[in-house]
Amino acid sequence: MFSKNKPTGSLTYLATNSEFQGNLHVEGNLRVDGVIHGTVEVRGDMEISSGGLVEGPEVRARNLLVHGVIKARVVAEGRLTLSRTARLEGDVVANALDIEVGAFYVGYIETGDAKVLPGVQNRPELMASREDY
Repeated sequence: MFSKNKPTGSLTYLATNSEFQGNLHVEGNLRVDGVIHGTVEVRGDMEISSGGLVEGPEVRARNLLVHGVIKARVVAEGRLTLSRTARLEGDVVANALDIEVGAFYVGYIETGDAKVLPGVQNRPELMASREDY
């Protein structure tokens, strides 16, 4: 999950049985095995283990790999990956999305940028969208 293009080359780690409450800003990468209550902003990649929980208004990261639980709005500049053990409750804005069979998700999803998708201008018109139908 963690790429070689780390902003600062650092890893912040919240261990099992640890709990953080408040706004968390991380310049590098973040791995969560414990519990976070609050807003999380990560400049690099973020991973939440199967025992990890993040609950708050928003989680932002470059890439996000979820094995545990998130109850927040999620913004991923790159890829959001939900493993089979993941549980996500909240709206998602991501450039790309991978959801494994067994993952649980409730919310609204917005992926990519429709303006840059190939062939958007040349889409065929759907019958239901025509006024005379």
